[in-house]
Amino acid sequence: MDAIDRVVMNTRLHYLGSAARIVDPVQKLAVLTCMDARVDVSALLGLRPGDAHVIRNAGGRATDDARHALALSQAVAGTREIMVMHHTECLMGRFKQKELADKIAAATGHHFDQALGVFEDPIAAVAQDVGRLRLDLHLAHRDKIRGFLYDLAANTLTEVKT
Repeated sequence: MDAIDRVVMNTRLHYLGSAARIVDPVQKLAVLTCMDARVDVSALLGLRPGDAHVIRNAGGRATDDARHALALSQAVAGTREIMVMHHTECLMGRFKQKELADKIAAATGHHFDQALGVFEDPIAAVAQDVGRLRLDLHLAHRDKIRGFLYDLAANTLTEVKT
């Protein structure tokens, strides 16, 4: 059985009869975070199905796609707050742009030259993403955008003052 089949089976077993029936997030919250499998957003933040929108990408960066998703989350589903959550030991902070582009090119056999959102300072990256979101005119609610750094080893969440 492959990984996708396993997680599909898990949804049938674990959430049997308890699927969220509410379309709009109950908490009016959207979380922008990293796709890293070690970050269990629901467990860490105590979220249940239907509580929040979770947008994930490499590094939890405020990319164009992430900003589009957040704009839809606010305009269509009524979210009002955004939590940006990066984490320690992030791949995007451990490699340079060229190193990752070379790895992608080697894996695919095709040149890769798109920006990946790598960073050197994780605190500065959180602040940069919060700032980018606060300036985004397509977000209806920009007054409650806060940034955090999740420490994987210590299992602690620290707010980044911006």
